Amino acid sequence: MSRKPIFAANWKMNKGPSETEDFVKSFLSKVQLQNLNCDVVIAPPFVSLAKLTEALHNHHGIQIAAQNCSQFDSGAYTGEVSVLMLREFFTHYVILGHSERRAIFGETDAVINAKIKKAREANLKPIFCIGETLAEREAGNLETVLRTQVNAGLEGVSEKDLGDIVIAYEPVWAIGTGVTATSEQAQEAHAFVRSLIADLYGPDAAAKIRIQYGGSVKPNNAAELMACPDIDGALIGGAALDPQSFLDIIRNGTAAE
Repeated sequence: MSRKPIFAANWKMNKGPSETEDFVKSFLSKVQLQNLNCDVVIAPPFVSLAKLTEALHNHHGIQIAAQNCSQFDSGAYTGEVSVLMLREFFTHYVILGHSERRAIFGETDAVINAKIKKAREANLKPIFCIGETLAEREAGNLETVLRTQVNAGLEGVSEKDLGDIVIAYEPVWAIGTGVTATSEQAQEAHAFVRSLIADLYGPDAAAKIRIQYGGSVKPNNAAELMACPDIDGALIGGAALDPQSFLDIIRNGTAAE
């Protein structure tokens, strides 16, 4: 089955509104979006969503993502942002379960599951992040960790809603470290995740779902990674902060599809 690749820039805590505007101007000057056979997504910090929405007003080839959302609709949750607030910025996607949210902010599988369900209630498409630490991989627990994260994160999620979810496999030991999983390691993990989806939802759903790779993706390794049969794009951190680098990853990655 042919799955449309998806390349998403996760800017993390980088680029305020003025830098966001500069990035979009530079990126759009370099690319003909209609010539890219893929989905392109940018996830800026919350404070830059309005500027990104404004800058992309007449450019429908790029979709907007938030980096997180609350599992609550409203109320006394200082510092939180609800899915309905995100909808006002024409947000399409929301990144959930990123290893930094898990490790630094203590988000559990149950919290991530609640956020996925809340995002789908608002018709936002979750980019659901999973991945193992180096210690977990070296201890031979890769499959156990991924199975737990997938099963718990998608508990109670319907097959219909699954159709609007992207899974991002990001080995924690490769995020921001400059160390990238080999294409063999990445493909093996992606194939296993797809098998988990088949167990939960059946082979048709597993064949349809898009699974991105994340973890030190760069222009020079994008083609090899994207050539793997079960890798359907990339969730890109540091290398997506530069417009040319982000574009080169997309071009090299789509050429390998």
